[in-house]
Amino acid sequence: MAERACILVIEDERDTADMLAAYFESQGFQVMQAAWGKDALQMAAQTVPDLILLDIRLPDIDGYEVCRQLRQQRRTQDTPIIFLTEKRERMNRLQGLELGAVDYITKPFDIQELRLRVRNALRRASFDTLTDPVTTLPAQELVRDRLTRLLQQHEWVLMSLAIEGLDAFGDAYGFVARDDVVRAVALMLMGITQESEGDDSFIGQTDRAEFVIITNLNHARDVRDKVSARLKQSVGYFYPLKESGGSRPELKFAMGAIGEQHGPFAGPDALMAAIRSARRPV
Repeated sequence: MAERACILVIEDERDTADMLAAYFESQGFQVMQAAWGKDALQMAAQTVPDLILLDIRLPDIDGYEVCRQLRQQRRTQDTPIIFLTEKRERMNRLQGLELGAVDYITKPFDIQELRLRVRNALRRASFDTLTDPVTTLPAQELVRDRLTRLLQQHEWVLMSLAIEGLDAFGDAYGFVARDDVVRAVALMLMGITQESEGDDSFIGQTDRAEFVIITNLNHARDVRDKVSARLKQSVGYFYPLKESGGSRPELKFAMGAIGEQHGPFAGPDALMAAIRSARRPV
């Protein structure tokens, strides 16, 4: 998160929007404002905010659609969203939560309560950057730390598994189905490494569609063969039951493996560049 956290206020009531902007700026935040949903989407694409305050009733597209589109974009798919709403019905709240909102606050709201909700959401988001929100596997920062330590060790094998076509799959079937694929692959990898007796493998994610596996020389071939075999067996089950062949978006997998003998490596970035170059279709 930036030194001054950035909040995007998406609110068409001018007095409310200006009040929120003035208050959070006085609290040390950077604030961007948008009164229209489409304008907000363009702003978020150019400058990714740390948190979004999103009114449900907007002049062009409603807040639910704004949230849906934000969640479909890689750069904003994990940005905390707090809905501002005058609606109290349970189903409306559930709809927003299903789309990935982290909280609701109902107008007229207590500004101190909203401040605390914003603070808590930002704290959770800061913690969550250490783990992937879908799989809870170690994410990029922890992976980088593990790779740095790996370079001081011996007899290791680093593997990389990439899911290709995941964005198109998500566009076709929705982000829930996309996340189900990612979660299923993560569980498969964890299951395979746990099958190797005495193996202390590390599994992490540098990206929603990229996994890394660190294992030792004794188990590397077994892990690689099992991953390849099970992906080929299971890929058909990732699609909705009614889908079979035709023009459906194709999920593919690429995997590579390198070891200490392929070095030396200048650092974790060089190590990741090497393993990505080593990937081949599964």
